[in-house]
Amino acid sequence: MNRKDYSSGMVELRIPAQAEYIQLVRTVIGEVASINPNLNLGRIADLRLAVSEAVTNAYREHTRQNIEDQIVIRCDLSKGKIEIEINDQGSGFNPDQIPSLPNPEDPNRLNHESGVGFSLIQELSDETVVEVGEHGTKVRLIFNLNDA
Repeated sequence: MNRKDYSSGMVELRIPAQAEYIQLVRTVIGEVASINPNLNLGRIADLRLAVSEAVTNAYREHTRQNIEDQIVIRCDLSKGKIEIEINDQGSGFNPDQIPSLPNPEDPNRLNHESGVGFSLIQELSDETVVEVGEHGTKVRLIFNLNDA
C-alpha cells in the first residue's frame, strides 16, 4: 500500500498481553491511519489515544484473568473510514453498565480513578461497538474521514 492508494488496506497486529507492546500498537496504528490525507493531525491524535486505551483495557483483562493468548488488533482502511478492531480473550463487559462520569469540570470527577478509559474511547471515536462472545471481546473503533 502506498500513499496514493489510501482507500484500501488492512493491517493486523498480534501482540502478547504485555504493557510494553501498547505503545507499539499506538504508534503503528497511528502511522497506518496517517496514510490517509483526509484524517487531520488532531483526529490522528484522537485515534492513537483511543486505540491506546482500548488495548490497555484488553491487556488489563488478559492480565487479570491470567490469559496467555495474544491480543489481535486490526486496522481497516478499505471502507471509506478507518475501523480499528481490538480482540481479546477476556470475559468482556457491558458498555451500558458503565456508570456515567461527572462532567470534566465537576470537582466530583476527581473521585473517579478508573472507568474513564471507555468513556474517553467513546468520546474520541465517531462510533464504538462492543461485541462479547464465548471467544472473548471485540471492541471496534470507527473514525469517519473528512472530505478533502
